[in-house]
Amino acid sequence: MTTDEPYIIKQSPALIGYPVLRNDIPVKNTLRKQVKAKGILVISSYPPRECGIATYSQDLVKALEKTFDQSFTFMICGLESTQEKHMYPGEVKYTLDCNDPSAYLQRAHDINEDEAVDMVLLQHEFGLFDKAEDHFMQFLTSLRKPVVLVFHTVLPKPTPWLKNYVYALSGVAVSLIVMTRAAEKILVAEYGIHQASVAVIPHGTHLVSHADKSILKKKYNLSGKFILTTFGLLSSGKSIETTLKALPAIITLHPEVVFLVIGKTHPSVVKQEGYAYLNKLDALVRQHKLENHVQFIHQYLPLPELLEYLQLTDIYLFTSKDPHQAVSGTFSYALSCGCPIISTPIPHALEVLQHDAGLVFDFEDHNQLGEAILQLIKDDELRVRFSENALHRMAPTAWENAAIAHANLFDKTIAADIQLRYRMPPVNLDHFKRLTTAFGMIQFSVINKPDNGSGYTLDDNARALIAICQH
Repeated sequence: MTTDEPYIIKQSPALIGYPVLRNDIPVKNTLRKQVKAKGILVISSYPPRECGIATYSQDLVKALEKTFDQSFTFMICGLESTQEKHMYPGEVKYTLDCNDPSAYLQRAHDINEDEAVDMVLLQHEFGLFDKAEDHFMQFLTSLRKPVVLVFHTVLPKPTPWLKNYVYALSGVAVSLIVMTRAAEKILVAEYGIHQASVAVIPHGTHLVSHADKSILKKKYNLSGKFILTTFGLLSSGKSIETTLKALPAIITLHPEVVFLVIGKTHPSVVKQEGYAYLNKLDALVRQHKLENHVQFIHQYLPLPELLEYLQLTDIYLFTSKDPHQAVSGTFSYALSCGCPIISTPIPHALEVLQHDAGLVFDFEDHNQLGEAILQLIKDDELRVRFSENALHRMAPTAWENAAIAHANLFDKTIAADIQLRYRMPPVNLDHFKRLTTAFGMIQFSVINKPDNGSGYTLDDNARALIAICQH
């Protein structure tokens, strides 16, 4: 084996389920003929548009490009509106104005005629095609390329119209992707969609090299503070006021508490109502005399800075009041940073936080929220246990794993040969170095922090020496 030879990943026999990092053993397959990279058109909102699905799509494309070498080429069709146009990066080949009825069939024609496109991956959210469902349906039925449809929202107890609409969408797609088991069950039980056509691929998360919390707090002038955090584009659905109403009783007992509200007002909300919701929150802060305990970071933060804020967080609060919110990217990011979480009972939270990984409270119940916050403030061991359990639980959902699961699905979907060439990542010795002292390698660590009390063992050090010599 030489380092410049490609690895070929076998197709997984089971696409439905949570992938484990490199669960498919990469093997060299010299019998498969050489084929060109397959072109995948991702239809989605896309940065610089500021929304969760845009960020999700960009993260997914980057993960696929990072994980696989010369297997795919990605193009983007950016979804936008008549009122919101953007200057896009080079990978955006097309745009689709969702408010323009004439744009749908024209764009379908362009995609059909584009020989570079082998498959379409469409990120679906109902709001993107609001009041244009008929045109969107015509667009899908006009496509002559295989379509994989990702449902970011799956609504339970559908009306007859909604059930027929979603069923019709599923009939056009060769495969469906959802991000939770709960969403899969709803599609099967309430929409009558065949389970074999549904793949569960959890929302991707970033692999975070966890930094020291005290150092990060000092960096952001929060030393000595107990940090509660929430983040995401602001709208009334976030129910930030639930936390603001809970805070007075909390700071009476714990004046060191500071609540960070990270994120600018959602652009769509600004267009409809301006900054009325932000002003309402600001008025609540003044009413309850919380000026020294609440900080609004009204920005769309770059990812590295956002991840640092999440790592310095002592408790993450997810207070969405939408019981039908199937999945949350902000929730996933907080878990990947090891945040102990208190959440409303959306399906994503119920699925991930069960079995000692977080606390759940009723929608808009600030008294329950306050009690849960006080419980975690006084119980350091419980916070640590929640954090460790969440990190272990979320490891399989790393973007690298999401990329493998998507690639396996594409391999099954595209009616053409694909060589899944796994791009071997560079060897990273950071953890080796953290565990190594002048005496030898420490036996255990807690996540990525050396457990000095665990001591040293001869067999571990022998294996480590062999590995380093081979490297």
